[in-house]
Amino acid sequence: MPLAAPPILRLYLMRHAQAGWALPGQKDFDRTLDDTGYAQAEVVADMAADRGYRPGKVLCSTAKRCRETAEALRRAMGEALEIEYSDALYAGPATVYSDLIDAFQEAPSLMLVGHNPMMEELLRALIGEAGAATAIPAGYPCAGLAVIDIDRGPSARASTPGRLVTLLTP
Repeated sequence: MPLAAPPILRLYLMRHAQAGWALPGQKDFDRTLDDTGYAQAEVVADMAADRGYRPGKVLCSTAKRCRETAEALRRAMGEALEIEYSDALYAGPATVYSDLIDAFQEAPSLMLVGHNPMMEELLRALIGEAGAATAIPAGYPCAGLAVIDIDRGPSARASTPGRLVTLLTP
């Protein structure tokens, strides 16, 4: 009897869309998308929905610009899209992103909506330096959505290498 293939985690990594600079007295956390950012978020969300990409769960930074990016996903993918907000995605390093992925071992698909440089560091860890250099030669773009498949054996963690399926950019 052939061995069953390990289950695959489809991981979606989306960097928030372009945000405006902080206004005088405004905290970085409260920065909103600018007009370009709103358009970027809508375009990438529509592209993802058109390709049938729909994560089982979305973990999103609580920063305003990330929440606005996630709302574009909800509009494109449907109101039932489950979005959970996490302060750790705003303040934590890339290892926090990995830890959050590991906490959702049972999920067949998961999306993180977060920030650079954490998104870029995580992508590099998952697909390797050579793959990242090809996929994102100028860095992780605003509103970029990487789709990665990771084989999940019994001891697999977020650091398990994955395969970049596609990178959607506005």
